[in-house]
Amino acid sequence: MVSMKEFIGRWKLVHSENFEEYLKEIGVGLLIRKAASLTSPTLEIKLDGDTWHFNQYSTFKNNKLAFKIREKFVEIAPDERSYNTLVTFENGKFISHQDKIKENHHSSVFTTWLENGKLLQTYQSGSVICRREFVKE
Repeated sequence: MVSMKEFIGRWKLVHSENFEEYLKEIGVGLLIRKAASLTSPTLEIKLDGDTWHFNQYSTFKNNKLAFKIREKFVEIAPDERSYNTLVTFENGKFISHQDKIKENHHSSVFTTWLENGKLLQTYQSGSVICRREFVKE
């Protein structure tokens, strides 16, 4: 079983599938979708006490996320949408349930896990699933 602390570090995006389609599904506009799809972000994961930090850095936009496992919080997405979010850690995976607050927004589920030395993520909204792979820097 994977330890939560094995996620700590800096991870560089090396492969992405359906990211632009996912952004379209959640309602992100064309120009922002195109710009975001062309970046290769670095994901920095840290633990401070019982607060996790998933910070994403790119030439397009930086996003910082701080949360405690199993504690609901309001998340502000990079495109300024807000969500009621709950992150759990189950079977070696971080699972983030992003529930829409406004009716015209879209809920998502993000899953993050480690496999064969890579950090893998899926983003799902409706029937669209994006898959991203990161390697440790």
